[in-house]
Order: sequence, then C-alpha cells, then structure tokens
Amino acid sequence: MPLLFQINSDVNTGSTGRIAEQIGQYALSKGWESYIAYGRTSNESASKTIKIGNELDVFLHGIQSRIFDNHGLGSVLATKTLITRINKINPDIIHLHNIHGYYINIPLLFEYLSKKGLPVVWTLHDCWAITGHCSYFSDIDCIKWKTECNHCPKKKNYPSSWFIDRSYKNFSLKRQLFTSLNNITIVAVSKWLEGIVQESYLAKYPINVIHNGIDTNAFYPLSNCSEIKRKYGIVKDFMLMGVATAWGSRKGLDDYIRLSRILSDEHAIVLVGLSKKQKELIPSTIIGIDRTESIKELAELYSAADIILNLSNQETFGMTTVEGFSCGTPSIAYNCTANPELITPETGIIVEPGNIEQLVKAIETIKSNKKEYYSANCRKLAEMFYDKENKYNEYLQLYEKVLNNKFV
Repeated sequence: MPLLFQINSDVNTGSTGRIAEQIGQYALSKGWESYIAYGRTSNESASKTIKIGNELDVFLHGIQSRIFDNHGLGSVLATKTLITRINKINPDIIHLHNIHGYYINIPLLFEYLSKKGLPVVWTLHDCWAITGHCSYFSDIDCIKWKTECNHCPKKKNYPSSWFIDRSYKNFSLKRQLFTSLNNITIVAVSKWLEGIVQESYLAKYPINVIHNGIDTNAFYPLSNCSEIKRKYGIVKDFMLMGVATAWGSRKGLDDYIRLSRILSDEHAIVLVGLSKKQKELIPSTIIGIDRTESIKELAELYSAADIILNLSNQETFGMTTVEGFSCGTPSIAYNCTANPELITPETGIIVEPGNIEQLVKAIETIKSNKKEYYSANCRKLAEMFYDKENKYNEYLQLYEKVLNNKFV
C-alpha cells in the first residue's frame, strides 16, 4: 500500500488546507495511506495528521522573520522532530504545498529531502518559492525574481520584515536549496503560474498544471435565494459578492469600496471574510460577513448572489470564481494573472484592473442579460473542468508516474 505524506501550513481549513485534505481523502479512497503534517491550524481530517511544532514556535519564528527577514530559517527543533517522524513513517512520496508560514526550517527540510532521495511533488499556490521575499509581485511589475532579488520593494509585505532586507541572501539560499533535489516535480495551479515558473530557477524541473478542484456536490445551485438573502439581512434586489480569507489591497478591497460609492441603491455588495475591525471601517453601503469555514454557508451565499466579483490583482488560480460557477453564478474578474483563464463569455466578463467604469458596465451587462442566461454554462464549466474527483485523480496519476520515474 503506497503512502502519501503531505506538508502544508493548514489542514482542512482555508483554500490550501482544504486542497491537501481532499487530496488525502482521494488517495485513501484509492487504497493509499495518507499523512498530512501542518504548522498552523487544522480541522478534523480523514488523514493521519502531524502537528509541526507549537504556537510558541510559530510566534518566535514570526518575530525572527520580522526583525531579520529570515523567513524559513526558524523552527529548527520542530523541523528536526518532523524529519524524525518522516523517517519512521517512511513514505513513498512527499507532497509539499505552502511551506512558508513561520513553521518550518527550509534548509533542514531540503537538506534532508536531498539526502534521502524521496520523490517530491511540490504544488505552488503562490510565488514565494521563486523570490527572495514576497509571495506576489505582479502588482508592481517586479521582475527581479527572474535573475536575482535584492533591495526588495515589498519588504513590508508578507512575510513582513520591519527592518532588514535580506532578499538577496534569501534568493540565493532558496535557489540553492530548491534546485538541490534530483527527483522533484512542480505543479502549478494555473497556466499563468506555469509561465512564471518557467522563467524562474525552478524551470529545470518538470512542471505540470493541475487546477484546483472543488466539491461540486457541496457547491451547487440552491433555489431558495430570497430566503437566503433574508437570513443574512440582504434586502436589496441585486447582490454582488466577494469572498476572501484575508481582505486587503491585493484582494481589491479599495476597489469594492470605490464601487459601492457609485452603484445605485438597488445593488448590495456583500463581502465575506472581513475582520471585525474591517467591518467597523467599511462604508454602510457594504454588507460585511465574518469568515466562515462552512461550505453550506458559502454555497448559500454563492447561490443567492447575482454576480461573484473577483477584484484581486494577484491570483494564482481564483477559487471563489469557480465555487461561484458551481453554484450557477457568473463572475466578473480583473484581466490579470490567472483570472482570465477561468472566465468565458458564457460565464462572465473580464475587465481591466482598477477600471471602475468598465466594471459598472460589466455589471449592467450581466444584469440586463439576467443571471439565468449564464447559470447553466457556469455549472457545466465547473463540473467539466474543476470537479475535485477529476483534479485529484490527476494528482494520483502524477504520483504513479513520479514513482515510476516517468516525468511528464
């Protein structure tokens, strides 16, 4: 019985945590054993889980990173303990996801993986693996990562450094560590991200595109939309919705606020995932809803919405767009990064980033056509291209090819 060992910041919570969980579930259904090691948070899992370190480790690693810009160089004891566990479990394949997040020591991990020679699959959910500091760079058109990071213009962005800029040293260290493995396959979650990786130092490795999968049985169109709107206090006729795990400039929060000041009173903008402080600060024209882990609640909101807005200027995939499609709701997204890959003329509209005038026109176009014009095509697209069973079967096929040294 083959054994899969995944490493991610979270388990069964947040987008990457749910992806790791569902990959584990699918592997189990096909006769594999499944372990997931995590450093931050978790919900109940079908896989056997291993907590890496503790809250104090994460806190100290985070403080160290903020002072010295050495994210990924803390958590020494926690990582040594993890390596001992991996040795004892002796997996057939290691699947890495987000290894940033103040919970793991990357030199120790990669030196071990290089020495051990275990087959590795690494799914990139952002761009952190190829930079000297940041997770995203497209918003400022930075191209230093193609050659050599230095004097990072995003030093204060996640993973934030308050004082020191170590981006040159970090870049050199990552390049050395991340290109030291002989048996590693990279997975990009979009064609856009694949193109980015092909211009980085990871281009020496096989790169596969496997889009994120969603549970189309959980995310499906609900008919009681009026009742759902009343449940959340949404009284206006036309509902626009945005969803994020953490709201900020990258997710386009300022543009939602700008939009709310222009639209007529019959429109309701609903933002899911706002913090308590953000809910207090947003204008009264926006309805703020707390972050939720409930897929049922999200499916209700997606179904009730007339349009899902994705005003993010940096997306490696765009999970909320696809989850909305699965619930029969069209989307409007910015024409940047991975967003345009997801939307067809039958499922929504692409507009230029930050162009609020275009955005308003797109809203009026969908409103005029009516949601029903798009719904069947939205659902069909989600079922055909993003159903989790198909996506995670692609991972199992990749595992088998990797284990047989048949890189694709």
